[in-house]
Amino acid sequence: MVGRYHTNFTINNGLSDLTQIFIKEGTDFIEKEVKAGNPFLLYWTPDANHQPAYASKMFYKKSKRDSRYGDSVMEVDYGVGVILEKLKQLEIEKNTLVFFSSDNGAEGIAGKNGGHNGPLLCGKQTTFEGGMRTPGIAWWPGTIAPGTVTKQVGTTMDLVMTFAGLAGLTLPDVTTRQYDGVDLTPIFRGTQQRIERPVWFYRGNELFAVRVGKYKAHYWTWSHPALQLLSRPIRQGHHHTEPGKLYSSPDSVRPR
Repeated sequence: MVGRYHTNFTINNGLSDLTQIFIKEGTDFIEKEVKAGNPFLLYWTPDANHQPAYASKMFYKKSKRDSRYGDSVMEVDYGVGVILEKLKQLEIEKNTLVFFSSDNGAEGIAGKNGGHNGPLLCGKQTTFEGGMRTPGIAWWPGTIAPGTVTKQVGTTMDLVMTFAGLAGLTLPDVTTRQYDGVDLTPIFRGTQQRIERPVWFYRGNELFAVRVGKYKAHYWTWSHPALQLLSRPIRQGHHHTEPGKLYSSPDSVRPR
């Protein structure tokens, strides 16, 4: 397995070729499976944006942000482009759904060494919008028209249900087991405008928040003390809490 925690890769002052290796591994896998006539699922997860951020010589110190984080974003963007171009070269782009997202919002307290969540409250490690709302970009030429925008709420847990549906697969114990995700295929195909569903936000086994429609209830509000948003300490020294709040989402970012 290729990855900084599985093999001995050195990050030298923000310089590493690991993303380039990820790109080659991904495109080689696609080409191999297509030549063999196999359907495939590529789960491509570069980690260059995670601290300590890094970039290859091609992008090192190239970002206007003047940070390795900025360099790493440029390189991941480049890598996604290489993968999409490979799909086009193999003439399978119209039969391939590509979905781009992130597992959490930006670590705003890191300054230029982290991302920015704009007007959204808080960031990484919180269940506020800044910690949970991330880009969700679907690419499927011939099925999803360029520039299409949907207000459908989705989670990465929906991808399991969606991909299984597209592949014509039935998940194990689907009649007796409660799956967290929903099949978003009708949204992607444009046959349905909205799928109403609750979204539960857990940290470990504890429920922190729930969203239904445009409303989101927070049962445990907490953040990093550097943000100076909350005041009463609990449990761990760097976590704080205050009474629950009800937010109107997605347009509002401050509590009602």
